[in-house]
Amino acid sequence: MVSAGFLYPGYSAEDDYPAIERALRSSGLGGARLPVVHTLMREDAHRVDALLDIGGEDVLGEGARALRDLGVQAAVWACTSGSFVFGWDGALQQVAGVREAAGVPASSTSFAFVHAARALGVTRVAIAATYPSDVAERFVAFLGHAGIEVVALSCRGIVTAAEVGTLGRDEVLAFVAANDHPDAEAVLVPDTALHTVSWLDELEARTGKPVLTANQVSVWEGLRLASGPGGLPPRTRLGRLFAAPAAVPAGLSEQGRHTWQL
Repeated sequence: MVSAGFLYPGYSAEDDYPAIERALRSSGLGGARLPVVHTLMREDAHRVDALLDIGGEDVLGEGARALRDLGVQAAVWACTSGSFVFGWDGALQQVAGVREAAGVPASSTSFAFVHAARALGVTRVAIAATYPSDVAERFVAFLGHAGIEVVALSCRGIVTAAEVGTLGRDEVLAFVAANDHPDAEAVLVPDTALHTVSWLDELEARTGKPVLTANQVSVWEGLRLASGPGGLPPRTRLGRLFAAPAAVPAGLSEQGRHTWQL
């Protein structure tokens, strides 16, 4: 069975991961093991200084070594803001540290969004962010580095992951649908503290386009890396992203697999 492990800061929407495990088992194509290691969150705040601490080398190194002990085949730092806040080069260094400590291919949610958009051929997106605007603007810059244009940005301004995790189905569906844009080819929802995976098909039905959410792309990225050159087989009930196969191109080195280019 394929096994991808996730470093998750604190506790808010970590139950999205067993929900994806159940969806994968019910697909009839074989399941996956998705262990979650909770990393230290000294302060729960969507604020730049706190996010730099959440994604620090000491915190992630300890978690990555725990994933190594669990025998995972890939590791993902499952925190969007705690990765893009470091900037493109800093996020690359962050992933390199996780890869070294875990001993397996690694990535982060921020890179997962980039790779998922490329897998779907998406270059123009709307962002429905739960973050304050100054944090969300850093995600816009991160995507811009990858050539992804943000045609609309909305910010809910929630400071803590704990509060984000309390948002329910109706609030999430309404928030995402209200912040779509006609020029966007997909809607990105970048917070792993937000529950979304049980409503992916509903979100896409509301918007009529792909909706990429943080926990969804994190798992897709982890399974893609763990699957190797054979690729990730199409799955249902997890949005359009999982409905199409995605492979790591043959010949791509272990050193660069987290920065896969289509």
